[in-house]
Amino acid sequence: MASNEPALDTPLPPVSLYGDAPGEHESWEEWDPTEESVRPVRGRHRVARQRGGLARSSTVLGVGVIAAVGAGGMATAQPKPPVSISLPDAISENLPDLGSLPGVGALVAHDAHDASGGHAPEAAAAPLTAMGLSGGDAEQGATDAGEALRARILQQAEQQKAGAAAEAKAAAQQAAAQRAAEEAKARQGAAEAKAAAEKKAAEAAEAAAAKKAEEERLAKLAASYSLPVGSYTLTSTFGEAGSMWSSGHHTGLDFAAPTGTPLKAIHAGTVKSAGWAGAYGYRTVIQLDDGSELWYCHQSSLAVSVGQRVGTGDVIGRVGATGNVTGPHLHLEVHVPSGTGVDPMAWLQSKGLNP
Repeated sequence: MASNEPALDTPLPPVSLYGDAPGEHESWEEWDPTEESVRPVRGRHRVARQRGGLARSSTVLGVGVIAAVGAGGMATAQPKPPVSISLPDAISENLPDLGSLPGVGALVAHDAHDASGGHAPEAAAAPLTAMGLSGGDAEQGATDAGEALRARILQQAEQQKAGAAAEAKAAAQQAAAQRAAEEAKARQGAAEAKAAAEKKAAEAAEAAAAKKAEEERLAKLAASYSLPVGSYTLTSTFGEAGSMWSSGHHTGLDFAAPTGTPLKAIHAGTVKSAGWAGAYGYRTVIQLDDGSELWYCHQSSLAVSVGQRVGTGDVIGRVGATGNVTGPHLHLEVHVPSGTGVDPMAWLQSKGLNP
């Protein structure tokens, strides 16, 4: 790898930051480089290493420019006076034109003199306050970066405020819709409850009316029907099991009463039979108009004859203890038109009577 030979240690001239002439604390001499003082650099890049006033002056210029930029600010709303940097003529000739540097010419004063001794005009450049402006800002009339930034911040704040207002409005609308739905549901529930109450009341009224009609019907029936005995005690009911009955169970309803107690016709009908009937003792059978038959058994005496028409409450015989009995009583049986025996208790109740 090639190496560079060190250059001659030639003292560098001091550079004044206050003007072209040295001040009272500094002095410098003109340095004229020659081939002996500046040797060519061998190596890959072959770049001559300059030492002396030019390099130091460039460094000073860079520091001055940075200081000037820092002094000017990047987007300040308050303009600041330009900063002047004085350089020797020999150095200033090799410096770039400050006018070609955007935003610098307005801050740094060009103090170099032209050949005629006149003062060169300052390079016109855009102020630093205009840096950072977008095309949209320019179209809106913004000329200052700080004002443009402020405008963008305000615009973002307005957008955020509008977004928050839109979200609040949407939330309020959603809450209102939810409240409306809840109110509608409550109204629907109240209407359904009212309809259910009205239906229940109608059903209750209908049931009451039906009950009343049934009571009236039974009352009318009761007027045409009568219990067979005025004073009695129920001793055996329909369907009871026992060895005393040939069928193995009781087939009627027993009204216990003293011998000789009058027996009355339960309903109007025709006497079908009246006489001895074996285990039933003396029995009277009355056939009703619908074909049903009423059997009055164990009588002590008979008061009607076959074919006789009787009405409700007419006396047809007397309580006795004839036939297969253990004591005086009326054994009552009810047979429907088909001939099947049914429970006398239920049949009497269906006619409005309550034994």
